[in-house]
Amino acid sequence: MPEKSTYIPRLKTHYDEVIRPKLVQEFGYSNKYAAPALDKIVINMGIGEGVADSKKVTSAANDLSRIAGQKAVVTKARKAIANFKIREGQEIGAKVTLRKARMYEFVDRLVNMALPRVRDFKGLSPKSFDGRGNLTIGIKEHIIFPEIDFDKTESVWGMDIVVCTTAKNDEEARALLAAFNFPFRQ
Repeated sequence: MPEKSTYIPRLKTHYDEVIRPKLVQEFGYSNKYAAPALDKIVINMGIGEGVADSKKVTSAANDLSRIAGQKAVVTKARKAIANFKIREGQEIGAKVTLRKARMYEFVDRLVNMALPRVRDFKGLSPKSFDGRGNLTIGIKEHIIFPEIDFDKTESVWGMDIVVCTTAKNDEEARALLAAFNFPFRQ
C-alpha cells in the first residue's frame, strides 16, 4: 500500500494557526470547530460553441484540468432545447470540484496570481454571496491563469467559480474569505 502524502498547503496551515482563532474570537464561538471553513470549490465552464464542434468541449476540459490540477468532468445536456440547437446528452461544458489540499492550492493561485491579471479589475462584489455563505465569481477569460499558454489555446472561455463555505450567513463567509485575502470592493 502506498504511503499517504503528508503535504499540507500553506493556506491550510495559515487557516489553522491564524484565521480560525481570529474568527472564533470575532464571532464568539464556544468551539474552534464552529468557525467557518472552506468546504469545496466548484469550477464550471459552459461551452456554447460545443453544440457545433465537440472538440471545443474536449479542449476546454483539458484547459480546466490544467487550471484545477485535477481531471475535469465533461457535462452533458439534461434535456433538449430547440432554440439553442441542443440535444439531450450532448456535451456542453466541463466542471471540477476541488476539496482539501487542491482546494487550498487553487485559492492561493486564484487570489495571488489570477485575479490580479484580470483587466480593469476593481475587486469582487460583496453582493456575490447567495445568503448561505457561498461566493460565486464569474471570470470572462480563462487565460488569466498561469497554467494556460495563451499561444496554444484554441479559444478563450469564461468560467464560474463557486467557493462553498461552512458559514451560516454571508457576514461570516465574507470575514472568512477576507482573511484569505479575497479582494472585495469597498
